[in-house]
Amino acid sequence: MKLKQISIFLENKEGRLKKAISILSQNNINIRALSIADTSEFGILRLIVPEPEKAQKKLEENNFVVKVNEVIAVEVPDQPGGLDSILSILYDSQINVEYLYAFVEKNEDKAIVVIKTENIDEGIAALEKSNINIMSAEDVNKL
Repeated sequence: MKLKQISIFLENKEGRLKKAISILSQNNINIRALSIADTSEFGILRLIVPEPEKAQKKLEENNFVVKVNEVIAVEVPDQPGGLDSILSILYDSQINVEYLYAFVEKNEDKAIVVIKTENIDEGIAALEKSNINIMSAEDVNKL
């Protein structure tokens, strides 16, 4: 199952991250997971939110550049080697991982890993073949 992620391009200027987060807050959009990467000139804030289209619209109305793309969310045992087993499946299937980030479930011994592969469909197929639990948007938003 594919999960929609929003990527927000942020100028590396004081207050831009705060402004983006405030827009989501003011529009009652909860953040389920996030990752930020930066260079000296700009950053990319990646978010999993329950309403990605609404988030995109509200951010674009406030002059942010936003892209919605698809990622995979999987449950991983929250223990040493948990992530290695997932990456081994993708590696053995010759599927390149572009990036990933994780968060921990509130009441479980599992982490949720968000993965962006070059080919999402091939990534899903390889993980499903190995009986990895791929989470739907509804599953992630219930956490």
